[in-house]
Amino acid sequence: MELKDYGRILRQRGWMILLMAGLTAVAVFGFSKMQTPVYESNLRLLVSPARTDFGMAQAAKELLRSYEQWLHSRYRAQDVINNMQLDMTAGALLSDVKVSSDSSSFVLKLAVENSNPDLANDIAREWGNLIVQWQTGKNDKLRKEDRIDIEFLDDPQAGLDRPKTKINTLAGAVFGALLGIILVFVLEWIQSGTIHRRDDVERYLDVPVIGTIPTE
Repeated sequence: MELKDYGRILRQRGWMILLMAGLTAVAVFGFSKMQTPVYESNLRLLVSPARTDFGMAQAAKELLRSYEQWLHSRYRAQDVINNMQLDMTAGALLSDVKVSSDSSSFVLKLAVENSNPDLANDIAREWGNLIVQWQTGKNDKLRKEDRIDIEFLDDPQAGLDRPKTKINTLAGAVFGALLGIILVFVLEWIQSGTIHRRDDVERYLDVPVIGTIPTE
C-alpha cells in the first residue's frame, strides 16, 4: 500500500477509530467511578543512633531490616486492632500494610491502605507508635550512648491510591484507538479483492485506465 492509500483509509474509516477510542474511554471511566476508592496513608519514621560513629551507624542500618520484620507481623496487626477496637482480622489488616526502609537515610516507611483516608491515617499512626514504644522500652535497658531512637518524621498523609480515573480513561482511549485501527485494517483486508475505484484497477491490473462510465 502506498502512502496515499493510508490517507484514503483514514478519511473513509477514521471515524471508526475515534468511535472505538471514545466508547472504550467512556466504559473505562464508568468502571473506574463504580470502584470503591482506596486511599494509602504513608508514615515515615526516623531511626537515630545516639552516636554518629561508623560502628553505630552500621548497626542501625542492620537493624532496619529487623524493624521491618517486627512491624510487618500479625502480632502488630492484632495490637493495632485491639488498641483501636477495629472489626477485622489480623490477617486482613496486615494485607493492607506495606513496610520498607531506606538505609541511606535511616528511614522506615509504613504504607496503609483503606477505603477511609482518616482511618488509614489513624492505623498508620497507631502502628508507628508501637515500634516507638517498643524501642523506648529497649532503650531503658541500655546506656545512653548505646541507644537507638525512633521518631515520627511527620504525620501520616493519606492520598488516593486507586482507581486512577484520569490515567485509566486515557489508557482506555489509547487501547480503543488501537482496536479501531485493527478493525479498520481487517475490513480493508476483507475488501482487498473488491475493486471500487479507478486506482484499484490500475493497481491490481497494472494498466492505465483510459476511460470510465459515469454513474447516474
